[in-house]
Amino acid sequence: MAAATNSPRIFINLHVDDNIVVAARNAAEGTSFHVNGHAVTAQQPIDLGHKMAIRAIARGAPVKKFGQTIGFASTDIAPGMWVHTHNVEVGALSLDYAFSSEIPPDPQPIMGRTFQGYRRHDGRSGTRNYIAVISTVNCSAYTSRLIAQAFNRDLLADFPQIDGIVPLVHKHGCAMQYGGEDHQQLNRTLAGFARHANIGAYLLVGLGCETGQASFLAESEHLVQIEVPGQAKQPLPLVLNMQDVGGIRKTVERGVATLKEMLPEVNKVRRVPIPVSELILGTNCGGSDGNSGVTANPALGVASDLLVAHGATSVLAETTEIYGGEHTLTRRAVSREVGQKLLDRIKWWEHYTSMFGTTINNNPSVGNKKGGLTTIYEKSLGAIAKGGTTALREVYKFAEPIRSKGFVIMDTPGYDPVSVTGLVAGGCNIVVFTTGRGSCFGCKPVPSIKIATNTPMYERMVDDMDINAGVILDDTPVEQVGREIFEKIIAVAGGEQTKSEAQGVGDDEFAPWSIGPTL
Repeated sequence: MAAATNSPRIFINLHVDDNIVVAARNAAEGTSFHVNGHAVTAQQPIDLGHKMAIRAIARGAPVKKFGQTIGFASTDIAPGMWVHTHNVEVGALSLDYAFSSEIPPDPQPIMGRTFQGYRRHDGRSGTRNYIAVISTVNCSAYTSRLIAQAFNRDLLADFPQIDGIVPLVHKHGCAMQYGGEDHQQLNRTLAGFARHANIGAYLLVGLGCETGQASFLAESEHLVQIEVPGQAKQPLPLVLNMQDVGGIRKTVERGVATLKEMLPEVNKVRRVPIPVSELILGTNCGGSDGNSGVTANPALGVASDLLVAHGATSVLAETTEIYGGEHTLTRRAVSREVGQKLLDRIKWWEHYTSMFGTTINNNPSVGNKKGGLTTIYEKSLGAIAKGGTTALREVYKFAEPIRSKGFVIMDTPGYDPVSVTGLVAGGCNIVVFTTGRGSCFGCKPVPSIKIATNTPMYERMVDDMDINAGVILDDTPVEQVGREIFEKIIAVAGGEQTKSEAQGVGDDEFAPWSIGPTL
């Protein structure tokens, strides 16, 4: 990066091919930036995270950030001018996917590191120990929540190994094609949470007449039986259908009694040393700004690479925020087949959005644009940095069980609660969430570590942010912050509370993705 002569640094030049620089802090009109031996002076105020032209950009010419095209000038742009939505348009990219042409070598393996986690009877590795009340349909959501709310802190005081009772409620479960794609995806999501390593026990609560029958869920996702060493095989899942039990009050009473019987058994588990290789990291960014791709996301990429070197898994999601940067991933795919899987999902999204008369570039959001992000290409190129630099080994559908080690992708929307729901359903047992505008996010039963992209937001929202990557704008190396994130992942996986956990956030973020029509 080339730095400004000003102290502290005002602008950052990310790549030698870029024709813009990014503001590391609010820059007044008249602020100068020195590049290649000449000064460029800001012709107007440039806010934190926003872009200033350092060379003349003719109308129709590409605007370059990260050395990549993020859009095209919609008018002539002079050096020193603010570069944003008023003078940049998306345009069409001509991408060279060059499948598997730049597969990086495997990182040097790092052995011996552990975290204090929960070893389940079937070998899975948990970072938390919850009991879940899972609603099969919106019609049983209120009842499910009442069951969970009956277990306050006092009632759980005698069971210190249990982190809580989490109600997994949602707005779906009926008015869909029975056995269709939407039904199967919902089943995959509910089953992913039911069998998640952070869930010590669960109860399914349905209405009784819904399309999303608990029996279909149990049979199609093989939730019918489990076997606990030393005990007789028990029929599972435990299902309460409100219409069979006799309504809300009776179902709540039955549910509370059932969960009370579970408490002693679930409380028996203890934290033990578990290899870091068994962590599955879900990465997400929300409320992004123009510095997300400069600070927090590349720092998380360093942590991702460290986890992969330890033999763990790191998952990049939000396919709509890969759009325009997918060529950087197909080149590092371990095979053409893996790269093609990603392109197939991109094409699906292009078709899916066109059905509703919209485009993927509906993103960035209003807040993203206020933070300096101009196009989806810019947002995507910055978001992809969360995945680090190692080879892409697999691409998964939404909520599909994640079985590969190394760097992988899951197809999810960019909407944060839905995206993280898919990641957790797939098995992620730790989440790192980067944000520039200040997303306050939690996702029970999995801890969510939040990384701020800039110092002003971190200081303003210090009760919600776990790490400040904004120090990178003050010349702290990206690698140093990446290692800090890695160490925080290990600590949180071992039981350290995140800021969102300390505030009890996470009961309302369960959001299955409905892709079909509501019938």
